[in-house]
Amino acid sequence: MLKKKISIGIILALTVGMFSGCASSGGSGSDKIKIGAVLPLTGSIAAYGKSARNGLTLLENEVNKGGGINGKKVEFVYGDDENKPASAVNVGQKLINDDKVVAVVGPLTSTCANSLAPIAQRNKIPMVTGTGTNPKITQAGDYIYRTCFIDPFQGTVIAKFAASDLKAKTAAILYDNGNDYSKGLAEYFQKSFKGKVVETETYNTGDQDFNAQLTKIKATNPDVILLPDYYSTVGMIAKQARSQGIKSTFLGGDGWDSDDLFKVGGDAVNGAYFSDHYSSQDTSSEVVKFVDSYKKKYGSVPDSMAALNYDAGKVLIESIKKAGKTDPDAIKAALKSYNGTVVSGKITFDKDRNAIKSAVILNAKDNKFDFVKKVQP
Repeated sequence: MLKKKISIGIILALTVGMFSGCASSGGSGSDKIKIGAVLPLTGSIAAYGKSARNGLTLLENEVNKGGGINGKKVEFVYGDDENKPASAVNVGQKLINDDKVVAVVGPLTSTCANSLAPIAQRNKIPMVTGTGTNPKITQAGDYIYRTCFIDPFQGTVIAKFAASDLKAKTAAILYDNGNDYSKGLAEYFQKSFKGKVVETETYNTGDQDFNAQLTKIKATNPDVILLPDYYSTVGMIAKQARSQGIKSTFLGGDGWDSDDLFKVGGDAVNGAYFSDHYSSQDTSSEVVKFVDSYKKKYGSVPDSMAALNYDAGKVLIESIKKAGKTDPDAIKAALKSYNGTVVSGKITFDKDRNAIKSAVILNAKDNKFDFVKKVQP
């Protein structure tokens, strides 16, 4: 009799365990909907990852407070890609195969997004990057979307601003030859700039001494210097350039948007201009509400990484709601027809699943980024 009771107990325990395992997945049979988020939570641009996670956490709280997705709670499950393509692949596969996420937000950088996109496509997992601007990302297939503008548009915006607003006649370019984002932005700026590009220099990812390249650039005395990289590298380059006596105006892209730019670059980045997706100084109702909620929760002003990943998550969540289920094809179809307004503006998708939206120009000055102008696509 004792053996029988023990056997029944074991069977019951196994049964409960089986059903608990089913309930923990992120699919339609779960009590929650799991969405993966692949971000650089450690490494050279960890500040971006932290901002992005803050934005997604704020969104998760808002959505769940409002009833979730069709009555189910939302949970973002994070994977740290360290801003390394191999890590993006590893954590992405874990989220898809082990955590059973129904979709993925990210990766944050173009290089990592280019690495993970083919895997998401092969597994039919919708992937929405809010910040990967390299055009190749969405070419991986029809499950891959982006809610930010792409480098051809961004490069054109910076080039036109340099020529039209700053009246620049000459430019130099210094970029990371091993970074898809940096190479792409440099290429599209060079194609669009109406003046003369007098010098183009490159460096390798992880380099910290740029004096040799800057010496060559100094000899050409350009009006502007394009530095299409992330804040941590840009800050170092700017300081070394000013130490050499270079007085050119620095230009950059959305990779500059972090308060840490001033921590690394100090006064050397004052007076520089860069393109971005959003400005916290925008007076639109969506921006005002987001900035207010973010400041109440975190005690700081949100940068573009917080806003853009919040937007990517929101577009994905609204698409899942519209689909009415977590079936990947249904989510994909809902994404395709998306037409809405988020923090960074109105979003629709073109035939290549790239967002059609505006850009802004910001001026780095006295530890803050001042809004200069908005540029429509």
